Amino acid sequence: MKNGVGAAPTLLSLFALGLCWAAGAAALQDAEVLPGPVAVWAVIVAEAADGALWEHILATLGRVAAAFTLAMGLGSLVGILLGRSRILEQWLFPWVSVFLNVPALVVIVLCYLWIGLNEVAAIAAVASNKTAMVAVTLREGVRSLDPRLSEMAQIQRMNWSLRVRHVLFPQLWPFVASAMRNGLAVIWKIVLVVEFLGRSNGVGFQIHLYFQLFDTTTVLAYSLSFVAVMLIIEYAVLQPWETRARAWQSRSA
Repeated sequence: MKNGVGAAPTLLSLFALGLCWAAGAAALQDAEVLPGPVAVWAVIVAEAADGALWEHILATLGRVAAAFTLAMGLGSLVGILLGRSRILEQWLFPWVSVFLNVPALVVIVLCYLWIGLNEVAAIAAVASNKTAMVAVTLREGVRSLDPRLSEMAQIQRMNWSLRVRHVLFPQLWPFVASAMRNGLAVIWKIVLVVEFLGRSNGVGFQIHLYFQLFDTTTVLAYSLSFVAVMLIIEYAVLQPWETRARAWQSRSA
């Protein structure tokens, strides 16, 4: 994997983690507390064959995608405005700080109380938790823009669209990539909490269900299945995209 961690070390590291898990389960010898990888894998296969695993994973991915898109769009807009205007920053950044420090659980509960136990409340709760983080990241990106490049664009009489495409976006891409990676890592965890507390499907709902049944094996099966999905997105999509985004900095250095 160019400019990143190779596939072999990554796979070997995950394999070593699995061995540690298997050794811990064998030493404990209590499947109700820590089932082994083989037992969890058997549940994953059974749930996948039944179709339930895919149904709940897709439900969770839909919420993650909706909340992620909303948070990135709104957070990027707010961050760029804060970075460009000192007056707006003085008035609006305290609001951003409040949202940064309000616990996610509080936001989730309030959204369910105010909006109801529905999809709108679930997605709004998740997106509002991440929007402030994106805004802060993009604000720093705007502040780091090289004024010499803007002066060059003026000298070359570049129109607005060309400035955005060739001057603004290349400098902001690394910050956007960082916001995307961190945002996705946070959002999917919050989505599981949202589903745990108030939805009737999704991985979080299944974890809640089998938690009530004290079924550790199935809880781990659903948890690790979705972790695997997010790892695929991380290594197949986000890391290569971030590498391309940061290539501009290497060429300009």
